[in-house]
Amino acid sequence: MADIIDMSGGREPLINDENNDNSNKNKVLNRCVSHQQDELKSFRKYLRWMCVDHSSPWTAILSWTMFVVFTLVVPAISHFLFACADCDSYHSRPYDSVVQLSLSSVASVSFLCLTRFVSKFGLRRFLFFDKLWDESETVRRNYTNQLSTSLHIVSYFVIPCFSAMSAYKIWWYASGGSQIPFLGNVVLSDTVACIMELCSWLYRTTVIFLVCVLFRLICHLQILRLQDFAKVFQIDSDVGSILSEHLRIRRHLRIISHRYRSFILCVLILVTGSQFSSLLITTKAYTEVNIYRAGELALCSMTLVTALFILLRSASKITHKAQAVTCLAAKWHVCATLESFEGGDGETPTLVTRHNNNKGPDVITLTESDSEDYGDEEDDLDNNNIIHAYAFNTMSFQKRQALVSYFENNRAGITVYGFTLDRGTLHTIFGLELSLVLWLLGKTIGIS
Repeated sequence: MADIIDMSGGREPLINDENNDNSNKNKVLNRCVSHQQDELKSFRKYLRWMCVDHSSPWTAILSWTMFVVFTLVVPAISHFLFACADCDSYHSRPYDSVVQLSLSSVASVSFLCLTRFVSKFGLRRFLFFDKLWDESETVRRNYTNQLSTSLHIVSYFVIPCFSAMSAYKIWWYASGGSQIPFLGNVVLSDTVACIMELCSWLYRTTVIFLVCVLFRLICHLQILRLQDFAKVFQIDSDVGSILSEHLRIRRHLRIISHRYRSFILCVLILVTGSQFSSLLITTKAYTEVNIYRAGELALCSMTLVTALFILLRSASKITHKAQAVTCLAAKWHVCATLESFEGGDGETPTLVTRHNNNKGPDVITLTESDSEDYGDEEDDLDNNNIIHAYAFNTMSFQKRQALVSYFENNRAGITVYGFTLDRGTLHTIFGLELSLVLWLLGKTIGIS
């Protein structure tokens, strides 16, 4: 049997029999499992603590049980049992139906999408950790650090909302908002009801923000890859390597769009419907609105709008970065063309100057001061710097022009059923939302 030499210096058969093939597959799977635990150990603990872990049948059953209890059962009991329609103006909850339906609907969509992602792709594949082996050390290190930071970002959004809701619920129950002794004792009943409502609120908001922050994390990986990709224009690269790397990035952006498009669209529709319902019921004639009656509704609205903002901002940011490649390639092409004209025709006017004080290769720089601060958002992908002359020594004009034409006609980014989520799309969404708000206010309070 023919042998081949592996990297460790040993020999392994070129054609394996069935037993050897199965043993090799088991070795690969075992190596992947250990690698998962090393990279995603803290994240898996977080999912297990949140009861959204589906790694085993028992944890999956627990996850679905917690979802049904805290997303459906507790909100329904809270609404129908503690609505308190005959309470005073401080303890009545006229907007509770909108609050419960809004939070539960968005939390249900978030939980179902997260369950589908993890069950179908696996946590490692869903977060693109299986693709990091082909990335640079900078991308791998920054993405791993960003994963740990994402868990803190979830808490930054959840803790303030939960603290405000805790203060409201404790006041509501302590001041006599509910007097139903379903456990035989009023104090014990109110304590249990308050804890269950707070747990329901914490569970739903955490699930919503978790899915949104995971989308932000995945988009951040693509931004890191695009910034790393921008370095190919600073070295002597060929068209084939640039094209293949860009195609790989476009493919990953298409995968992200395909996975998240339903979730983004559903959240946009549900949050829009929730906000218009809130606006409609709070602007009706003779409606009394104060912090006691509408405080929970305001907190719910801020939570949902913040989650939608995370999604749209992450999508528009990665789309902007992906489309900035076209500008970078065009600038790279212009610099190369000016360099070639400068070398061949001394009378050709140029917009650049060259400096060579025996300190290195020729460098093209702007004639204005280079000390101007362009802001903190600049990076290798999106900046106002002139590209070094040695970055385009071996590539012809036709190849550069073809590459720029490809970038102009193949803009990458996050899409939702064919619609690119860039800044122009966000402006359109904002215009439509504002038009609907003004129309609704014209029907309720007479704004024209």
